[in-house]
Amino acid sequence: MFIALQNAVAADRTILVFGDSLSAAHGIRPEEGWVALLAQRLHTQGYGYQIVNASESGETSSGGLERLPRALQNHRPALVILELGANDGLRGLPLSGSRQNLAQMVRLSQAAGARVLLAGMRLPPNLGPRYTEEFARIFPDLANQYHLPLVPFLLDRVALDPELMQEDGLHPNAKGEPRILDNVWPYLQPLLNK
Repeated sequence: MFIALQNAVAADRTILVFGDSLSAAHGIRPEEGWVALLAQRLHTQGYGYQIVNASESGETSSGGLERLPRALQNHRPALVILELGANDGLRGLPLSGSRQNLAQMVRLSQAAGARVLLAGMRLPPNLGPRYTEEFARIFPDLANQYHLPLVPFLLDRVALDPELMQEDGLHPNAKGEPRILDNVWPYLQPLLNK
């Protein structure tokens, strides 16, 4: 009985980061990524949360939707940081599908008892203004619809600074990762205090 109680307490203090290469520390050492830095900050500041990083490079919203039920069942998170959609946009996939997939992931997370923090993304301008604007609107629209806190743009103050980006121009380097954490933290911290 004590073990079950201990597991219940641990599950209630789990944050599931569910994203793509931007959260999977693509091209850098895992301990340099913003998710690992978040785990360090939580520990240093005395928050009793454990982090599960279920992010996969190249993940689309449809792939994430397929994987999420098992992740929710296995980890029973109190919080889900949902960071997906960028690969949909970079591949020019229909945005209605991306929106539906993200909405379903929000609903699944909430049905599992988790609070959701949505990470907003933007696309490079080369995909055309109409597509990029419609893509950017997905995140605040979902945040309004489901009453979610929203990180307006995960790569704010990072994406346009070549000093903070890898040569591919898409992924932050190790110097950019602390700034990503600083973008997430003001929206995440109030959820930790509840």
